Amino acid sequence: MTPADTGTLLDTAFWTSVGAILLLLILSGFFSGSETALTAASRGKLRAKADKGDKKAERALVITEDNERLIGSVLLGNNFVNILASALATALFTRLFGDSGVAYATIIMTLLVLIFAEVLPKTYAITRPESAAGWVSAPIRIVIFVLAPIVSIVRGLVRLILRAFGVQTDPDSQILAVREEIAGAITLGHHEGAVEKEDRDRLLGALDLGDRTVEEIMLHRSQIEMIDASKSPTEILEQALSSPHTRLPIYSEEQENIVGVIHAKDLSRAMYAAGQAAGETGRTEAFETFDILSVAMKPYFIPETTTLDDQMREFLKRQTHFALVVDEYGALQGLITLEDILEEIVGEITDEFDTNDAGDNRLLSDGSYSVDGGMTIRDLNRANDWALPDEEANTIAGLVIHEAQTIPNEGQVFSFHGFRFEVTKRVDNRIARLKIRKLGA
Repeated sequence: MTPADTGTLLDTAFWTSVGAILLLLILSGFFSGSETALTAASRGKLRAKADKGDKKAERALVITEDNERLIGSVLLGNNFVNILASALATALFTRLFGDSGVAYATIIMTLLVLIFAEVLPKTYAITRPESAAGWVSAPIRIVIFVLAPIVSIVRGLVRLILRAFGVQTDPDSQILAVREEIAGAITLGHHEGAVEKEDRDRLLGALDLGDRTVEEIMLHRSQIEMIDASKSPTEILEQALSSPHTRLPIYSEEQENIVGVIHAKDLSRAMYAAGQAAGETGRTEAFETFDILSVAMKPYFIPETTTLDDQMREFLKRQTHFALVVDEYGALQGLITLEDILEEIVGEITDEFDTNDAGDNRLLSDGSYSVDGGMTIRDLNRANDWALPDEEANTIAGLVIHEAQTIPNEGQVFSFHGFRFEVTKRVDNRIARLKIRKLGA
């Protein structure tokens, strides 16, 4: 190539093509960075900024509501400028070097697009996605508006092709629900050491309230302490004062027939007032003739399928925190309190009147755990950081019975879900205690 030839080639058309290629590379970098920023930006953080008056964040929220339209517009613009830049580069290098210019154009454009139009803008966008999303939201909104007709045609064509292969698409659905995204972020944070185990348990416990029912955490009817209405008022008062529980259901004739709920403080206060009014001589008679049901609260019954989230709201709405759980036939199944629901979030709440439950899950010298059969699977998972399934049973004993398909005898051993279960105590038809060890530990 002679100097004259070189001067001919490096004319206005040459520099125009070079300038167009550089401009297209800048646009490609903009589209690539915008795609990363808008898809990686946390909608929660954008919402927080928007609530503080950040217009850019509010604009970014609006355009990310329809991800399919956003991605379609950005990809369409990005592919258009990349293909056009490659075509111009091929024509330019072919003019300079002949047929070998195609190879030169491919190599050079690959490096330029990779470095300046992909890696560099995406790396920047991923380091500060919310800020970048705010800055690019205005021009991207214009791009979406301009390319909307073409994107709609492409979306329709894509759906037709997918439908031909039996794939149904829902443009309004999200790949992950917001709750699942939050739960996943909390779990990931715990694995990476950013979230403590106790914090993780509390946050996940609060998120799970809407998916769990009162049946899973209620106190079973076999463990409910009740008051027989046929007892004398003095006996009932003694039982109420000696019980570790503040509220006790009162039944008439049979335990299924709950007629009220006695509060120990209300009962003692009412009987004290009756004794004071009767004086020294008539106090005994006043106690014996005292109407217990006059101070009993009306029993509050709820179905066993009520979610914990709904029940907590009902407790707060009714300004009470004691409910009796019944099945679909109205038969008593157990009871639940507001404290039971709160314990699913914050863990076990104990006071000086609670019984000691430390033996429910006791670490043995050989590394296994001695576990009470009535302990819930969720509580055991939370305490030991395990992942035993709780879809088919609520308690450890229930899980063993479900897997064994029988009521095991003492000494029987089972292995499932990566754990070894040994029945160490059985009372009648109830598995009272088990020894559990993680296989391979």
